[in-house]
Amino acid sequence: MHEHEKSYRAGLVRIHIAVLLAGGAGLFAKLLTVSPAVLTTGRTVFGSLALLIFAIATGTSLRLQSSKDFIALALSGMILAAHWFTFFLSIQVSTVAIGLLAFSTFPLFTTFLEPLVFGERLRRQDIVTALLVTAGLILVTPSFDFGNHLTQGMLWGMLSAFTYAVLALLSRSYGNRYPSACISFYQQGFAALCTLPFALQWQGVLTTGTLLTLLILGVVFTALGQGLVVASLRHLRAQTVSIVFGLEPVYGILLAWLLIGEMPAARTLLGGCLICGAVLWASVRHGQAKPHG
Repeated sequence: MHEHEKSYRAGLVRIHIAVLLAGGAGLFAKLLTVSPAVLTTGRTVFGSLALLIFAIATGTSLRLQSSKDFIALALSGMILAAHWFTFFLSIQVSTVAIGLLAFSTFPLFTTFLEPLVFGERLRRQDIVTALLVTAGLILVTPSFDFGNHLTQGMLWGMLSAFTYAVLALLSRSYGNRYPSACISFYQQGFAALCTLPFALQWQGVLTTGTLLTLLILGVVFTALGQGLVVASLRHLRAQTVSIVFGLEPVYGILLAWLLIGEMPAARTLLGGCLICGAVLWASVRHGQAKPHG
């Protein structure tokens, strides 16, 4: 029991730091006037290079055990590219708050996907959490008119949440066999290869300041953050990680308010409080749960 609590807390610390970085990453979609493809490519190129340097400096092996793992990591890299592209697009067409709160539907998808993939029992509190998140999402949605740019942002954010739920489940399947830096390196490397052709079609000009900002996004908000997510999956269920990720809007909305003066509407804040309340409740319930066996 003691070891379980210790590993659980270690996983929670890692995932909360990762969520803080993830919440801050959303602001780059507003701070930089580049396409989502450029943002995603810059994020993954610099992120994968940072992880490569880290692996060399620490002697971390990047060798894969089989071609099956190579294919799985390539697939997860493609999914990661889709996740970040839709995430940045969601924020660019709407607001930081809308994009981040839409991403909070991540637990909704993981709650029902995880039992199907790993044959685990669907728990009652998982369903209650999913319902609370859904209620909060309904409050956040400004209009059900698909022509509304805020609604479009919400839909892109939900697609981003779905792809990340799939990615979390894939990472769990091989997370215990490779160092987190190794997994993140391949995921981001393949993501960069997927988005580079689209980034090259952008007609704008990359300034030194933009490149430096993309470097920070890739190294600090991506390489470090993604590595912490993968590492946390060694101690936490993917559904638990997804629940904690529901706190991402809290960090992101606060940062958006402080840095770019973007203040969400009262209805958005109400829905966000409902979502984050469900997150905190679920986190406590998972922390009190005893390990099986």
